[in-house]
Amino acid sequence: MSFMKSVVAGTAAAALSLGLAAAAQASDISGAGSSFIFPVFAKWGVAYKKATGKSLNYQSIGSGGGIKQVTAKTVTFGASDKPLSDEYLEKHGMVQFPMIQGGIVMMYNVKGIKPGQLVLDGKTVEEIYMGKITKWNAPEIQALNKGVKLPDQPIVVIHRSDGSGTTFNFTNYLSKISKNWADKIGSDTAVEWPVGLGAKGSEGVANMVKQTAGAIGYNEYAYVIQNKLGYSKMINKEGKVVSPSLKTFASAAANADWKNAHNFRVIITDQPGADSWPIAASTWVIIHKNPQDPKAAKEALKFFAWAYKNGKPEAKSLDYVAIPNNVVELIEASWSKIQHNGKPIYTPMMH
Repeated sequence: MSFMKSVVAGTAAAALSLGLAAAAQASDISGAGSSFIFPVFAKWGVAYKKATGKSLNYQSIGSGGGIKQVTAKTVTFGASDKPLSDEYLEKHGMVQFPMIQGGIVMMYNVKGIKPGQLVLDGKTVEEIYMGKITKWNAPEIQALNKGVKLPDQPIVVIHRSDGSGTTFNFTNYLSKISKNWADKIGSDTAVEWPVGLGAKGSEGVANMVKQTAGAIGYNEYAYVIQNKLGYSKMINKEGKVVSPSLKTFASAAANADWKNAHNFRVIITDQPGADSWPIAASTWVIIHKNPQDPKAAKEALKFFAWAYKNGKPEAKSLDYVAIPNNVVELIEASWSKIQHNGKPIYTPMMH
């Protein structure tokens, strides 16, 4: 069993047997939400435990679930691949800041087609998810893959069934490249899918694609690699064919203007640049400004500070893009808003 599979299995079992609240009480730091960030949180958690003796319990339940849990104060922090609105943050007394960036890729299970052998573009993906392109050897796919023998096989569309920030970024991309998608379906953590089968979590989507002949799905790159699934190259905004990699994710992430973004709200899909991956995404941590458990919140902030400073190797090993140091300075300065009795609970510059 691979590292990630064992962590996924262990975390799922813990969530089922203990429940979120009980699991949170059993650890020093509790969080829930985005499955996009889960692989790197898992690696960071292991390294942080070794370095400090403090344990992280992070439940991969999807961005929608994470927002609900942190709002209800069941966990110390939530994680979402869709940034919250100013109104929501203000209403619930929370702040958000980016933790990591990475890439969403199209994965497939087509016999005879190797990982990275297939090329897709936004229009073709949109028409597959609209139900207009239904066979792998359709002329639209064949035109992008001259010389590749594509099977006369039905395409089985797989999508997330839960509230998902990965879905938000995927549908945000489709809305940018297709007015038809924007008008009829739109972009959100959950949408009314025209076709397809739903699976819960990034883990569920990866497993369903792996088990379903002819399947296509969207997922964070680490899940695709860990499950040894086929993945497509993409044609980006500049019309260039790009492969998913740390380089192409970083090229897209380089366009993020965090300094001028209100509440660190930046979406990095469909970015310019010859090397830019078209479906890049960020994950935000969400935490209360006046936490009901200041000690737990302080431990969480210590973990985030450690991850920014020491977690780059783990992030790189999974092809995530680390938050730049100059942005980390802005983030850590924003933590002064997280207080107990009118005083900041943790100031990294002092430690």
